[in-house]
Amino acid sequence: QVQLVASEGGLVQPGGSLRLSCAVSGRIISEFDIAWFRQAPGKEREFVAGAIGWSRDYADSVKGRFIIWRDNADNTVYLRMNNMKSEDTAVYYCAAREAQLGPSTPANYDYWGQGTQVTVSA
Repeated sequence: QVQLVASEGGLVQPGGSLRLSCAVSGRIISEFDIAWFRQAPGKEREFVAGAIGWSRDYADSVKGRFIIWRDNADNTVYLRMNNMKSEDTAVYYCAAREAQLGPSTPANYDYWGQGTQVTVSA
């Protein structure tokens, strides 16, 4: 069966960096669309970044700061977050779906890792 395990988040100062990983078992990640979502208190879960087919997609709020990539040897997807801001504080989730065409909304992803808290604060 498919399982996604996200790494621990952490506390980061503004301007700092943090890397998250999503280890996938049960399926080769090249056959999946894999994305990161986040949810802040009182807000809807929102798309952050996705490795979708050959493409990499980013929310406007993180474009130029965050990078998503696949490491096929480790069957793991990473999210590198640079120049972090307080607005990045949220619970982050990795999610996967069978490779397909469609918008990257939470409802369109079938497999989810556990949420991991990322806090940006001085």
